Amino acid sequence: MVYPVFPGETNHYGTLFGGTAMAWMDQAAFVAATRHARRKVVTVHSDAVDFKRPVPLGSIVELVARVVEVGRTSMRVEVEMWVEPIEPGKEVYLAAKGGFVLVAVDEVGRPVSVPPLS
Repeated sequence: MVYPVFPGETNHYGTLFGGTAMAWMDQAAFVAATRHARRKVVTVHSDAVDFKRPVPLGSIVELVARVVEVGRTSMRVEVEMWVEPIEPGKEVYLAAKGGFVLVAVDEVGRPVSVPPLS
């Protein structure tokens, strides 16, 4: 997933709000878990999110999410937030990293089994 960082997502320092970063990371985890399970999933836990560097206004953010562990009904997804600065000569860098646990559910919200990792 790729997002541009617009003024409405930044604080008075001109950097991305942490809550917005976490929401984007949760969305990326949701997509990865949904693709793996091929059914409805819900977030049940988020691990510590480590904010390594600020994300400035105008940057392009890419979220990379991977299912790294699968239980009977749950999936652990690691998400990295990479920043592509728009200034010439600046390198792409890792801005944040975190883990999320999502559970596959049926039509009435009961946990259902998911396929194993290949």
